[in-house]
Amino acid sequence: MQIEMLKCKLHMAAVTQAELWYDGSCAIDEDLVELAGLREFEKIDIYNVSNGERFHTYVILAERGSGIISMNGAAARRVQVGDRIIIASYAQMTEAEADSHKPKLVYLDESNKVERSTNTIPVQLAEA
Repeated sequence: MQIEMLKCKLHMAAVTQAELWYDGSCAIDEDLVELAGLREFEKIDIYNVSNGERFHTYVILAERGSGIISMNGAAARRVQVGDRIIIASYAQMTEAEADSHKPKLVYLDESNKVERSTNTIPVQLAEA
């Protein structure tokens, strides 16, 4: 049996551009693409923390070291510059592969600089 697991995410990225008339996609700083383990043209999910929108698109490369996160084409209508988003990718794997799988989790600040990178999320605790 195949199951779908979180492969990687860029957490709380800030949208730097929204280009309606550019080829539809999400342009991501090439350094961030590599750090998260994404690939050019890979399908991604976008979760807009600022407005609740959720949609799919794909990765294109933006200038290395630029911090660019640009929503292009129709996706540009789902964001505003400055919105904070989560960019996630998933992978199909067997249950045996899933047993040892560790996603790449990259946490960004408001300038799209890496705050930290990990492969675990702490257990959520009940509110006191």
